[in-house]
Amino acid sequence: MGNYCSRYPSTSPPTTTSTTSPPPLQPGGEGSRNTPLSADAPSPPTGTGRVLGRAISDIRSAYILGNELGRGQFGVTHLGTHRETRRTFACKSIAKRKLVKPDDVADVRREVQIMHHLTGHRNIVELEEVFENRHYVHLVMELCAGGELFDRIIAKRHYSEHAAAELCRQIVTVVHACHSMGVMHRDLKPENFLFLDTDEDSPLKAIDFGLSAFSKPGDVFKDLVGSAYYVAPEVLRRSYGVEADIWSAGVILYILLCGVPPFWGENERGIFRAVLRGHVDFSSDPWPSISSSAKDLVKKMLQADPKERLTAVEVLNHPWMREDGDASDKPLDIAVLTRMKQFQAMNKLKKVALKVIAENLSEEEIIGLKEMFKSMDTDNSGTISFEELKAGLLNLGTIPTESEVKQLMEAADVDGNGTIDYIEFITATMHLNRMEREDRLYKAFEYFDKDCSGYITIEELEHALKEYNMSDAKILKEILVEVDTDQDGKINYDEFVAMMRKGNLDLVTNRGDN
Repeated sequence: MGNYCSRYPSTSPPTTTSTTSPPPLQPGGEGSRNTPLSADAPSPPTGTGRVLGRAISDIRSAYILGNELGRGQFGVTHLGTHRETRRTFACKSIAKRKLVKPDDVADVRREVQIMHHLTGHRNIVELEEVFENRHYVHLVMELCAGGELFDRIIAKRHYSEHAAAELCRQIVTVVHACHSMGVMHRDLKPENFLFLDTDEDSPLKAIDFGLSAFSKPGDVFKDLVGSAYYVAPEVLRRSYGVEADIWSAGVILYILLCGVPPFWGENERGIFRAVLRGHVDFSSDPWPSISSSAKDLVKKMLQADPKERLTAVEVLNHPWMREDGDASDKPLDIAVLTRMKQFQAMNKLKKVALKVIAENLSEEEIIGLKEMFKSMDTDNSGTISFEELKAGLLNLGTIPTESEVKQLMEAADVDGNGTIDYIEFITATMHLNRMEREDRLYKAFEYFDKDCSGYITIEELEHALKEYNMSDAKILKEILVEVDTDQDGKINYDEFVAMMRKGNLDLVTNRGDN
């Protein structure tokens, strides 16, 4: 499975020289699994990193780096143990000396931005934090110990239809999440999905966004990136959009069902010719015994004309993909809409506190939401009006009612001026794991605790909320009743933190926009 983007080579093996049938997938070679990371000496905490443009920081101050988990062209992934919590993570260390071209640096920067942007989805690996020193950029990520989907396909040869549908549903859920958040993945393949654990029903996690790009409706891409077996024909013609991800997911589904790729050749050129011909074999075993519904879905995902290809929502609503054969009455969640509804339900103190946190987030954490704000702000006024919010939500694939848009508008418009400005949009749409860090919660608490007494008094609360036209007596009383659990007439730090974390079930369970 050769990769024709030189920056990110595929880990898949080359094809065999057979000319009569597609070769089965073969396991790739294994590198050393126990090589210590030795070249990355601690850097002094001074200066600014050239990749992320942030202060130099030392991963070893917070993590112990252990055994090697894998390696790629740019760097190595090690097991990382947090020094205080003892939690384990996967630490991907990207060697800066290998980032020779400006595109290389931009790719790493964009990978970090996109992983921050997609944070909290149950089928996307979580980026915990990022470090940059003189020699490396370190990405600390959720540890997925269940191995690659690629390896399980090799072990099983192919999946039952029920199991294939379950895996494909998770893969296309990732595609839907990406597209609804303004991201095109561009390198979907089994190697880029890991199982969270070794259980048979372990959830899948998408792990590699190194070739992903921010994408607005109507954007046309021309650069040739991806992996040969999974590339859509329009990518080879250098004129494509997000529909190319559906093609790649269709190739994965074909492989799940029969164990071999639908388009193959003795080398990449041969594979590309097969992709452009577009002939899909449904006559060889085991296809005669596979349901017509499964074949119908594969055909519609591998439709040569991207305009005729199913969207992610249409794939998930296809009869073969529905759980237990029934379509769910619940509409697919759009992460931004889910987050805005969650924000809508918060009390005024929590909304202002989140605004303080939003104002202090790094550029890399909010660049994706910034792009979404710009795409909604069609008149470039710097604010989103009612009509722009309604149109923007429609573009994201949801159909809100007038009253829904009105309620979301009023909730996000913290200062009550009738429009949503940039910081208000970030505040209402950022994922709530942004406030898990203690330093962010404390900074928000300090915003209210002007005299540094360790308490937010009723006067301090009134003064802070007055800036947002919220400080009537009823609102203040409601906040105290909810937050002041020891009923001493003021809010201490523990009460403030409990209020900020209350109701954030996704942080405790799946940390996802479900």
